[in-house]
Amino acid sequence: MAKQAKSDRQKVIDDIRKKQKGAEKRRGFMIVGVCVVVALLIIGAASYRPLKNAWDLRKFNDLGLASIGAAPSVCEKVTTKTAEGNNDHIPTDTPVVYEDAPPAFGPHWNEFGVAPAPMDRKFYTDSDRPALESLVHNLEHGYTVVWYDETIAADDDALTELRAVAKKFPGTDNYRYKFIAAPWTSDDEDGATFPDGTHVAYTHWSVGGEGETDAAKQVGVWQYCSEFSGEALETFMLDYPYLDSPEPTVQ
Repeated sequence: MAKQAKSDRQKVIDDIRKKQKGAEKRRGFMIVGVCVVVALLIIGAASYRPLKNAWDLRKFNDLGLASIGAAPSVCEKVTTKTAEGNNDHIPTDTPVVYEDAPPAFGPHWNEFGVAPAPMDRKFYTDSDRPALESLVHNLEHGYTVVWYDETIAADDDALTELRAVAKKFPGTDNYRYKFIAAPWTSDDEDGATFPDGTHVAYTHWSVGGEGETDAAKQVGVWQYCSEFSGEALETFMLDYPYLDSPEPTVQ
């Protein structure tokens, strides 16, 4: 009888251990399953925005620049202001207070790899935009910079338009494609703001006409718009090409 009781107890213990092992195995599978699901969600979230951007941009593939955005009437008249700061290179990380929003000329950084921003990058958001002091150096080298404010940044359709426009200026070999779209944020403001009702600004650093060498004729050029107009930008860049700048042959 004692032997039988001992055998029964062992059977109970074995059953309990078996159940515990099964429960532990199920928990392990559940943990692995949850980790896989979380990983897939993370990968999906990371992939969603690039995939959506690519999908949204398809409709612009066959459109010319002038066909993107609003009519030129959304833009104000071009304005200019006597420019200064040509070759005024200051140490990197030294902040500059620019009087205009956004700047079209002025002192700027000149550290290799930092300024100017590389030509192969055409579109920036507020999370990765170069410093103003770098982008002013791009202006000195003949770039047209299209600035967009926080109203545009909060509008997915408006941002998609600007991403599509940036794709119209590919590569690094053709200097006619010296173009950058970059955000202008409230952190940039130091007393100067976009004119009321405008949310986009085209800027260029002009020498007063292609081939002009008299530094006194240099001007900063602005055109403000309530929304983006590809037709207005096309005219702006034809009127103020990269060759009309202090250092056009430098990337």
